[in-house]
Amino acid sequence: MTRDRKEVEAEWNGRAFLVVDTGGWMAKGTELDQKVSDQSEQALKEADVVLLVVDSTLGVTEDDARVAQLLRGVDAPVMVVANKVDDRVHEADAWELMSLGLGEPWTVSALHGRGMGDLLDAVVAGLPEAAPDDEDDVPEDADRASVCSVALVGRPNVGKSTHFNRLIGEDRSVVHDMPCTTRDAVDTVVETDIGPLRFVDTAGMRRRSKIDEGTEYFSMVRALRAVDESDVALLVIDATEGITHQDQRLAERVDGAGCPIVVLLNKWELLDADQRAEVLYQLGQKLHFLGDSAVLRISALTGKGVHRLLPALEDAIAAYHTRVPTRQVNDVVRRAQQAQPAPHGARILYATQGASDPPTFTLFTNKEIPPSYVRYIERQLSEAFGLGATPLKLRVRPRAR
Repeated sequence: MTRDRKEVEAEWNGRAFLVVDTGGWMAKGTELDQKVSDQSEQALKEADVVLLVVDSTLGVTEDDARVAQLLRGVDAPVMVVANKVDDRVHEADAWELMSLGLGEPWTVSALHGRGMGDLLDAVVAGLPEAAPDDEDDVPEDADRASVCSVALVGRPNVGKSTHFNRLIGEDRSVVHDMPCTTRDAVDTVVETDIGPLRFVDTAGMRRRSKIDEGTEYFSMVRALRAVDESDVALLVIDATEGITHQDQRLAERVDGAGCPIVVLLNKWELLDADQRAEVLYQLGQKLHFLGDSAVLRISALTGKGVHRLLPALEDAIAAYHTRVPTRQVNDVVRRAQQAQPAPHGARILYATQGASDPPTFTLFTNKEIPPSYVRYIERQLSEAFGLGATPLKLRVRPRAR
């Protein structure tokens, strides 16, 4: 199931470290299998401790022996973990793993947690000593709240992983022309000219009616969760296919989460002049609700146009964090009501910004006002304060009778 390297911060007995889950390593297979194996080998080169996880109920398989042979050349200490040992009766079965030549196996049950405490003690003991000025070798991005998160979203096979790898400067995600290659949300923090950014590569999302596999369903759930937890979303669209209905649905979903969107029209170099004009027309027709969101024409494969992304992200992030003084908010609302009064004698008495991320405004009124007028006030606030790159939230509080 796992294809990309998945890193998660962990802590045991006061020692923090990164746990890296990798895809299954295979000596030979398809092109996609080889790319997954390459990710595993890259993780081996960077690891301080390696855990070889083996299914104890199957004994030593040919694949286990091949992996063990690979691990004999690794500089880091290697520990054999015999999984699925649910009780003492089955511990004897694990001793067959001694034939791998990597020492005594650690018997655990990952499902039930049996033996995990002893295993973690051994893992922490095998880690190198922490540098005095380094907080347990935890990277500077450990404080997740202080780093802006940018999610790459889109339909399957539109170039998200290719663009992700270009942004972070390494082949971190498996790239293949088979749809739905990415299954997990893979994130990496990158130092940029506008500060550290956490880029999150997500699985391609299709309509629910098209999802016929449990794995793809949970990939979609993880992708949507990544969108909800992100500060900005990069909506990657395959320009050669135009703006599809699914692109429109995804944009609506991200916009509804209150996340500012930067639209990336990928594979732009493959279009002629007429096709480019048609895509821009479709963009205005189908994604008009995105307002002044930045639209970049790029090529993830060649890197053309990617240099314009950081300035666009900087503007989107600034709009997302905007705080407006109450006096200025009420000045805009007052002018808007003078230009276009609310129907049926409704009136906004007072307005204030209650929160940011995204900017959230509360309107105190003398009675209920129709949704169309709320949208009118929203447009006025967005234009007045240059917030077109981020969706606004407006809350209406009618005066108690």
